[in-house]
Amino acid sequence: MTNLATLLESAATNYPDRTAIVAGARRWSYRQLDEEANRVANLLTAHGIGRGDKVALTAPNIPEFTAIYFGILKAGAVVVPLNILLKAREYAYHLREADVQVFFAFESGGQMPMGAEARAGFEQVEECRHYFSVSPGRGGDVPGDDFHAALESLPRKFDSADMADAESAVILFTSGTTGQPKGAELRHDSLRLNALAARELYDADADRPDTYLCVLPLFHSFGQTAMQNAAAGFGGTLVLMPRFEPRAVLRLLVEEAITVFGGVPTMYWALLAELDAPGGAPVDLAAIAGRLRVAISGGAALPGEIHHAFREKFGVTVIEGYGLSETSPGAAFSPWGAGPRIGSIGKPIPGVEMKLVNPDWTDIAEDPEAVGEIAIRGYNVMKGYYKRPAETAEVLKHGWFRTGDLGRKDSDGYYYIVDRAKDMIIRGGFNVYPREIEEVLITHPAVSLVAVVGVPHPSHGEEIKAVVIRKPGDQTSEEELIAWSKSQMAAYKYPRIVEFRDSLPTTSTGKILKREI
Repeated sequence: MTNLATLLESAATNYPDRTAIVAGARRWSYRQLDEEANRVANLLTAHGIGRGDKVALTAPNIPEFTAIYFGILKAGAVVVPLNILLKAREYAYHLREADVQVFFAFESGGQMPMGAEARAGFEQVEECRHYFSVSPGRGGDVPGDDFHAALESLPRKFDSADMADAESAVILFTSGTTGQPKGAELRHDSLRLNALAARELYDADADRPDTYLCVLPLFHSFGQTAMQNAAAGFGGTLVLMPRFEPRAVLRLLVEEAITVFGGVPTMYWALLAELDAPGGAPVDLAAIAGRLRVAISGGAALPGEIHHAFREKFGVTVIEGYGLSETSPGAAFSPWGAGPRIGSIGKPIPGVEMKLVNPDWTDIAEDPEAVGEIAIRGYNVMKGYYKRPAETAEVLKHGWFRTGDLGRKDSDGYYYIVDRAKDMIIRGGFNVYPREIEEVLITHPAVSLVAVVGVPHPSHGEEIKAVVIRKPGDQTSEEELIAWSKSQMAAYKYPRIVEFRDSLPTTSTGKILKREI
């Protein structure tokens, strides 16, 4: 039996009394989590849901998310996690696109109810037959749809569906930076093995269980696999935060004796900024450093300045990972315990291959300076985009998946992300990689955070613009920063335009949204 839900079931069998989930004052043991997931599976089968049926789930980081996630899998159905920030039209699109039959949606109630958009989206899709309101308390707005009430009388035991490795477990929708979002169809073995890779990547061990602090949304692949599923796979404890708040993260790192933390670069930046913020309560950095053994960063390259500062403050070298929704997501990882190679995403994880290719799929010549599109092959690669054969054929060939990320490989086999292919700026015929410019700019004493984008220019095609958050109290002018940049970079690279802002737009996972700058 290779159902992804065996991760939870094995932990519940071997460590029934261990704490599986912490969410504020709520603490669930593995026995309780497994029983809740069993009741969800019984609920689904009672409504005619079984092997291969699609079930959507939208909720913040709460214990019910994990119970529903594994309950769907136990029933043999396919989990379709959806972003809690979608609007009704977008929910309706995803429900139709994935052929969803049942929709579990968090509803908060109150004057600004979260979940109203989800319900409105459900009502637009006749093919989606059942809706369950996952509210903090009891009582959905419509009789008969309250999740907790529906589970009350259901058995706590369930014989999980025996799934083949190649059967679909999860459909993860891509962010849809261009066109409509597409659903990456991921197999049971892809997700299970990717979670269990934590053993090789940072010595995860069920006999020495880790405590994971999950601030990454569980509807996203990073939070699902590297936090939720890895914790279950090794009998660890998952500490959930519904949203990222730097001061609260620092408090939980101490109070819950966190050993594994995962975040995106903007989160690491915010934690460091919080330590320097005036008026904040003192943080017991020694206590954090004494327990924290793994800090993982993904989503974008971590700037060198943040690498060094985090190591200095917390005593841990951040290890960078790389992956996409289409790769379950883990594809590459920096060696745990080694010194950082700034800008590197490390090497392919066990069972995965990577290479650089040209636009016509031919291999890039072995040269440390050569830049090509990163392609990935291995157990972790998706089956394809659900119901999108043409789009699948564009990115999958002979088992290789082309990522859209430009990279290079050094002589030791370490990969470096140069930039997204779509983000590359062409200024006066020269290729300019925003990532390179950002790495230089963040070394300036005034710069706290920066994003570089291309803007239209009548003669050069594109001009380089830097949008900067200054450090508190800094008075550096735009002209001064431009002049400094000119002294640090080639003439075709430095930004001619600098704009100071108080914040930068980010996705729900904390990645900077350059298309909105």
